[in-house]
Amino acid sequence: MDMSPKEYQAYVKQKAKKSPIVKDVTFAFLIGGAICVLGQAITNGWSAAGLNKEEAGTAASCTLVFLSALLTGLNLYGKLARYGGAGTLVPITGFANAVVSPAIDFKSEGFVTGMAAKMFTVAGPVIVFGTVASVLYGVILKLFRL
Repeated sequence: MDMSPKEYQAYVKQKAKKSPIVKDVTFAFLIGGAICVLGQAITNGWSAAGLNKEEAGTAASCTLVFLSALLTGLNLYGKLARYGGAGTLVPITGFANAVVSPAIDFKSEGFVTGMAAKMFTVAGPVIVFGTVASVLYGVILKLFRL
């Protein structure tokens, strides 16, 4: 079947499934907001347990990473992401999911060559970039601070 580029674009447009943008954005907003509300509730809980504001924030971050990794391991985070879309990419939970998912996918290859080696395939570049950027930022601040 010979088609011109214009005919092909028309064909693709005709066959493409319409994206329910309003529904997707609404679910992303609700799920992302719920994750943030959960984070605030955890922070409040740690504060009520006697931690100061900074310690409660750190403990809440660790708790959210743990919960995200646990839900990923139980194959529940992926189901949540199917409905929440970009809302599940709230930085701390999305990052934990990005680290744990490849580890689970490659566990059949063994602990060292599978899980440990593949765990940072997605998150590794982010960690390296973040570390290098923070060092450069620190050096620039140190050099230009009077």
